[in-house]
Formats: sequence, C-alpha cells, structure tokens
Amino acid sequence: MANPPRINPLAAELNEVLAPCIAGRLLSDLGTRLYFPKGIIAQSGEAKKFGKTANATIGMAVKDGKPIILSSLKDQLPSLTSAEAVAYPPTAGNEELRALWLDSIRKKNPSLGSTPLTLPALVPGLTAGISYLADLFLDETTVLLTSAPAWDNYVLIVEARRNSTLAGFPMFSGKGFNIEGFRTAVQEQAKTGQVRMLLNFPQNPSGYTPTRTEMAAIVSVITDAADTGADVLIWCDDAYFGLDYEDDIEPESLFAKLAAIHERVLAVKIDGPTKEDYVWGLRTGFLTFGSKGMNEAQREALLKKLMGAIRSSVSCAAAPSQSLMVKALADSRTETEKEEFRKLLEQRYRVVRAFIDSHEGHRVLQALPFNSGYFMSMKCTGVKAEALRVKLLYDHGIGTIAIDEDHIRVAFSSVDTEKIESLFETIFRVAEEMAG
Repeated sequence: MANPPRINPLAAELNEVLAPCIAGRLLSDLGTRLYFPKGIIAQSGEAKKFGKTANATIGMAVKDGKPIILSSLKDQLPSLTSAEAVAYPPTAGNEELRALWLDSIRKKNPSLGSTPLTLPALVPGLTAGISYLADLFLDETTVLLTSAPAWDNYVLIVEARRNSTLAGFPMFSGKGFNIEGFRTAVQEQAKTGQVRMLLNFPQNPSGYTPTRTEMAAIVSVITDAADTGADVLIWCDDAYFGLDYEDDIEPESLFAKLAAIHERVLAVKIDGPTKEDYVWGLRTGFLTFGSKGMNEAQREALLKKLMGAIRSSVSCAAAPSQSLMVKALADSRTETEKEEFRKLLEQRYRVVRAFIDSHEGHRVLQALPFNSGYFMSMKCTGVKAEALRVKLLYDHGIGTIAIDEDHIRVAFSSVDTEKIESLFETIFRVAEEMAG
C-alpha cells in the first residue's frame, strides 16, 4: 500500500487556518499540499525592504542598482525602465497593478461596495487562472458543473490535467438561460454536500449573458443550495465582461452578487485585460476570491495556496505585460478608446443580429441565443458541424469553429463589418446545399 503524500509544515499551517471555512473544505488533494515557500522569493522580498547595504538575494545581474538590459530591448521598450522591462515581478504580480485592478472591479460592479475581497492575484492569462483553480479545488473525486456547449479548453484542463469530471447542463431553454436545467444539476450535486461550478458570461461559444431576471434566478439557485448545507464553489469566468449589446442584460458580474451572500458560498472572479482592454497576447489575468464565511487571515492563506501553484509552475508572469498595463490603465485615452472598440463590436453584432432574425426558423442552422461578447453559435440540423466547417474553409476560404458534432461558432469580432452579411449568406447557403 502506497504511503500517503507528505504534507509540508507550511502547507499544514495554511490548512489549519483554512479548516474552519469553506475554502478549506473544498481543497483538492493537491490543494492541501500547496504552500508558498519561505525561500528565495520570500527572502528576496524581505531584502528589498531592508537590504540597504547590498541585496545579494535574487538571480539578476544588476549595475548601479538597476537590472542590466540589452540595448536592442531598451530601444523597443523606451517607455519602460530596465526594472519595469526585465526584472522579476512578485509571484502574485505587480502590486500597483493588482490594486488598480481591484479598484476597477469595484467600479464596474458597484453592488460589491466594500465587500472584503482578496487582492487580485496576477496570473499569466485567464487559462492559467482556471488551471490554477483546478489545481486547488479539483481531483479525481470531484465534479465541476458548467453549461453546454462550452469552451473546449475546460474539458482539457478539468479532465485531462486534473482527472476530474466536467458535467454539462444544457445552457438554453427556448430563447434564454435554462434556469430549471441549472437548478436540477445544482440540486443533484448538492446532495453530495459540495457543488463546484464554472459559469462564463458572456459565454464562449454562444455569446450570451443572462438578463437581470435570469441572473437573479441563478443567484437564488446557488443560495438555495447553500441553505441546504452544501458548500458551493463558483468560478465566474468573466473573460468578455462588459461587452453587452442589449438593454436587459445584467451589467454586473455574477461574482458581485455572490462574493458576500452566504458563508457556504466561495466565489472566484477570473478576469483580466485580455479581452476587456484588447491586449490578448499580453497574457495577463487575475484571480479574486470572495466569501462571507472567510476572514482576513483565511483570505491570505488561500492566496498563499494560489501563490504556491504559481511559484511551482511559471514562478511569475512576464514583467513587461504588467508594466505596460499599469501605464495603460493610467492613460487618459484608454477608457475613450475602449468604448470606441466596444461600439465597433456592437455594430458588428447588430449586423449579425439582423441577419439571424431574418432567418429565424431556418431548416439547417438555428442560432443559439446571443446578446454579447465576441461570438455567436448555431445548431446544425441535417449536416455535421465539422463537415460544414471543412467545406466552408477549403471551398470558400471561410474559417469557423466546429464546437462539437452539432454546433458551429462564428467570431464576428474578427470580421470587418462590411463583410459580415456576405459571410453569413455563404454559411447559410453552403449549409443548405450540404443538407440537401
């Protein structure tokens, strides 16, 4: 019989702090073992504050108190100091950027008020954030609920990496969110005493955000599960947050509704500038935790668990991305330009909306509900999505994504407005021809 894994004393200390609260009860096997070592990174951080004579801790080459930098790089990054460009950032990210992002979360979600939250921890992209949450909270004994169809990377992270189970419930009923299907799935998991779920709004691949009424119903289902005595962990994937194109959409994140609603609800916000600020390749994301049942010491302990996951994988995210985002968020032009970009995407959405509305009841392609984000998806009847994708690509030069056998996704975000109508005309015509 194999010996049980050894728990480092630092991990055991964090486990003890977390034991009385929901986070401790939901940790995975790996989550219980993770800790942030008092090693090079922690000691270097201390030396930055107190090492006035000399700081001989960190593995960087320094001259006159500044990291050295190649001229070829300095020429490409003239707005950054050498420290901003090439120095190691802290494991959980640039503290100024983390504070700025927390402030922006509160501004975008006014119902949060002064709800206690962790300082957002910086991760190298939202995908990495989801992967770290899987490390902390998923193993072969757990199930993660999500809506179907879903982004294909969820199953890769949850099932291939963590050997957990991703269980989908049908996202739609008629023209809106499938509240009853969601309720049934949550109630079934609640019988086990724990519910883990991932909800993504605006959703990829459908491009749907719940209405205010639907969001209130989602919150009610989660609260009811907690009231029965189940611990509920909710991951709010807010990658496309703020890209809403209809008036009845709930403008705040689901996270804002749940971060202080119940002692048995632990909410996590997964977000970042990737899509919100149109900086896809900077690979900068954040994880923020909130729960009515956690005190400051417990929030800090959970952050240290997360920092252990970061430290043991990438060590830290890239410095230039973080430094550039600090400057971008402080730039007076940023918000104006972001609104211009959002209006451009909404303009494209309106063209798609008009085309789809004029083809309602189509015999081959039926659009899933969509009202936000980058995408829309269609259910295929009489033709397989992959066959349609291949035909469109090789015969017509049109790239789309086959989500599964029955659904095809179109990213209108990446198509110039004047080309959208002809694009959809071709997609529908080819689908009709293939279906016969």
